Amino acid sequence: MRKRIYEIIEQGHDGDKASIAYDIFMLVTITASIIPLMFVEETAAFRVTEFVTVSLFILDYLLRWITADFKLFKGGWSFVLYPFTGWAIIDLLSILPGLSILGRGFKIFRVTRLLRILRLLKFIRYTGKIQLLGRVIRKERGVLLTVLGISVFYVFLTALVMFNVEPRVNPVTGSTNFENFFDALYWATVTLTTVGYGDMIPVTDVGRLVSMLSSLFGVAIIALPSGVITASYLDELRSMKAETADNRSSKE
Repeated sequence: MRKRIYEIIEQGHDGDKASIAYDIFMLVTITASIIPLMFVEETAAFRVTEFVTVSLFILDYLLRWITADFKLFKGGWSFVLYPFTGWAIIDLLSILPGLSILGRGFKIFRVTRLLRILRLLKFIRYTGKIQLLGRVIRKERGVLLTVLGISVFYVFLTALVMFNVEPRVNPVTGSTNFENFFDALYWATVTLTTVGYGDMIPVTDVGRLVSMLSSLFGVAIIALPSGVITASYLDELRSMKAETADNRSSKE
C-alpha cells in the first residue's frame, strides 16, 4: 500500500494515470494557493482557499514522510532524515504561513505573505521540463559560473570608475547622480544587462565611454550563457527521447 502511495505522489511517468492525475491536481492546488497574493485585501473566499490548499499541502507532506524509505533507501533512518531534505524544508516553509488559519496558537508562524511565494518552487517537483533545465544548469555550471564571475568583476570595475569620474549632482537635470557606491553598482548592473532604465545618466566623456562599452559587453555576456544552455538543453532532450524509445522497444 505504501509503495503504491509513493508511486502516485512522485512525478508521473508514462502509463501511470493516477500519478499523472495527482501531479496535475497538485499543480492546480499550488496555483490556487498563489492567487490571494495577487490581491491586497483578504476576502472570505481567499481564507477558504488558503485553508483548503494548506490542508492539501499538509496531507502531501505527511504522505511523503511516511513513504520516505522508498525515496531515501536508508531504512528506518529515512523517516528521521526526510524532514531535513531540501524538498521537505521547502514544503514545510510553504505550509507555515497558512497555519495561522488553523488557530491562534499558530499566529507566530505567519511571518509574511512573501513566504508563500516559496510554494512556486513546488512547481519544479511536478514539472519535468523545469527539472530538465535544472540538470542542464548543473551540467554547465562551470561555464555559467565563469561567465558570472566575469560579469561581477566587470560590474564592480565599471561601478568603481563611474563613482569616481561622475559628479554627485547631474548638471543637466539637477538631480542626484551616483550619490553612493550602491548607486554606481545599480547603474553598472542594469547597463550590463542592456536594460538601462535611464534614471542615472553619465555626463562625463569617460562615463559615456564606459556606458557604451558596458552595453556592448552586456550583449556578449547575455548571449554566451544563453547559447550554452540552449545547446545543452537540446542534447538532454535528445537523450531523453532516445531513452524513452529504448524503454518502449524493450517492453515490446
